[in-house]
Amino acid sequence: MDRSILYIEDNEKIGSLLKEELEQRGYSVQWLLSGEGAEEEVHQHQIVILDIMLPGLDGFTVGKRLKKAAPAVPILLLSARTSVNDKVDGLQFADDYLTKPFHTDELVARLEVLIRRSGGIHTERISLGNHIEVDPEAQMVFDKRTGEEIILTGKQHRILMYFLRHPNQVLPKEQIYEAIWEEPYLTGDKTLMVHISRLRQKLERSPDSPEIIETLKGIGYRVKL
Repeated sequence: MDRSILYIEDNEKIGSLLKEELEQRGYSVQWLLSGEGAEEEVHQHQIVILDIMLPGLDGFTVGKRLKKAAPAVPILLLSARTSVNDKVDGLQFADDYLTKPFHTDELVARLEVLIRRSGGIHTERISLGNHIEVDPEAQMVFDKRTGEEIILTGKQHRILMYFLRHPNQVLPKEQIYEAIWEEPYLTGDKTLMVHISRLRQKLERSPDSPEIIETLKGIGYRVKL
C-alpha cells in the first residue's frame, strides 16, 4: 500500500520539489498551499507534513485543528524557526519537528518512524491491561470481560488517545494539559488530575492500584502497551 501523505506548504518551489522527491520514493502526496480544507482531507492520509509559515491560519493553528479532527494521524512539523519555544509549542500537538534546511533522507526516516509508530492505531485494536480494548479507528473503548462499550467524555477520550500516541513514554502533566486544553498550564491546577481519576474509574479494575495509567510522582503519567 502506498504511503499516503497530506503535505501543507505554501512555497511552490519547495512544495513541488519535495512532492516530486517523495513520489519518486513511493509515497502518495496530496499537496495543499494552505490549511484551507485540510480538516476534510486529513482522514484520507497516513501522515501530515505541515509547514509552520502559512498564509492565513499559521501552522500552529492548522496543526491543532488537524490533531483535533484526526487524533490518530501523526503530524511532522517543518519550520525554519530554530528557537526552543517554537519547538516546544509545536510539539504540544505535533509528533515530530524538523528544522529547515533538511536532507530528504532525514525527512523520510522520520516519516517512516511516525508511520510505523501509528500503524496499529489505524488497523488494530489496542489492549490495555488484561481487560480493556481500544478501537482507535472507530473511536471506541470496550471492556473485554463483558464486551460492552465504555463511554468516555470528550476530554477523557482525548487524554486516552494522547497516551496511545505516546506509548510507554513518561508524559509531564504540563504537556498533557496543554495538548488537551490548548492553553498554558498553571502550577497547582488539579483539572488534569481530576480527569485522570475519573478515567481510571472507568478503565482500571482497581482505580486505587492502577495498572493502565501509571503515575510518576512529581512528573506525570505513563501508559504502558
